[in-house]
Amino acid sequence: VQLQASGGGLVQAGGSLRLSCVASGSIFGINNMGWYRQAPGKQRELVASITSGGSTNYADSVKSRFTISRDNAKNTVDLQMNSLKPEDTAVYYCRAVVVGVTRYEFTYWGRGTLVTVSS
Repeated sequence: VQLQASGGGLVQAGGSLRLSCVASGSIFGINNMGWYRQAPGKQRELVASITSGGSTNYADSVKSRFTISRDNAKNTVDLQMNSLKPEDTAVYYCRAVVVGVTRYEFTYWGRGTLVTVSS
């Protein structure tokens, strides 16, 4: 199973970006999907997550600015980021809890995509 993330880049404060992540490989189903980020010198933190049923969870710092969504048929998860702030600058990682064809559950991470917000 591989997770491929895309959509990072450089944006001015107040701008928007959309991150996308697609899971591929031997997948029976995907439970929780989410986005995490890691800023220089800081620990990786949860940004937003979404269950297969569509229930979402957001970090307080991004509530009302970011929206997570997923397409279960396409095994994708997106993160729409609006009103970006310099403190949102980080490498963003896609994460998925995948049920394989063996019916066992594994957690996979994408390689990360850099988001830089200039002031």
